[in-house]
Amino acid sequence: MQQDHQETPAETDTAQLRAGDRITLDELAVHLSAVDVRLRQLARAAEDPDTPVELEPTIDSLRQLAGQVQELGDRMGHLARIVEGDVPLAPQLGVQRDPWGAAALDTDREDFGGPAVIPTQWQLIRLAQDAGDDATTYPAAMADVPRSVLLSWESKAAGARRRRERDAEVRAETLRIPCERCQAASGEQCRTSSGWTAEQAHTGRRREAEARVDARLGYVGDNPVAVAEA
Repeated sequence: MQQDHQETPAETDTAQLRAGDRITLDELAVHLSAVDVRLRQLARAAEDPDTPVELEPTIDSLRQLAGQVQELGDRMGHLARIVEGDVPLAPQLGVQRDPWGAAALDTDREDFGGPAVIPTQWQLIRLAQDAGDDATTYPAAMADVPRSVLLSWESKAAGARRRRERDAEVRAETLRIPCERCQAASGEQCRTSSGWTAEQAHTGRRREAEARVDARLGYVGDNPVAVAEA
């Protein structure tokens, strides 16, 4: 997703994709499979369009995209089985034998992004590949992770999106606040001492806008202030 992409209401409405509050990996796998099928259907239908137009490049692109989606769906299906406990996992990560899940709590793993309390998809796939006689399962390894940790966890993509949304709110809020430094009125951009209009707001004006937005959104640093049901 491009950094300046503005999500539409249709994109943010994900209720029809899930039965619960959050989508499961199994639901993701099935939806991806459905997208794969639809792309292949479109490619097949495009072989014989109502108006005679040679669509071979588009057909090839649709089938190539379908193959990529199928790969994603297969991977998500494998991950769904992992998190359900159907697939044995190694109790440590890689040659360093770093702990993961509850065993990684209060550890100081400095490499690879810190302690793997919440493992990545690639870590889980590798753990499945490395499973031996001392194997564990995802539910067993995660059982003692505090509920507050699970509820406060946020994916990198969600965090980046939330920061973009926050920054957009700050830009809008900045224009609502008169600037004490250059006397720009509400709705006006800040100006230099020689009267030139600037896109960059004066620090005090932006600081006040940030404080208002952060209080309204419950935003502190990289995480929300409130953690529901903690």
